[in-house]
Amino acid sequence: MVQAKKIAVYIVVVFILWTIIKTPDRAADLVGVGFEGISSAAQGVGEFMTELVN
Repeated sequence: MVQAKKIAVYIVVVFILWTIIKTPDRAADLVGVGFEGISSAAQGVGEFMTELVN
């Protein structure tokens, strides 16, 4: 089981590196989308906590 996890992580890392090298513009877009998602999630948590306190 541990071996399968190591292989899966290795495949994901290789895919990410290949994407960055092969299409850097697309990789930058994906990073931007990821940060937007994180920002939206943090904003949602903040709004939830604000409503919880009120």
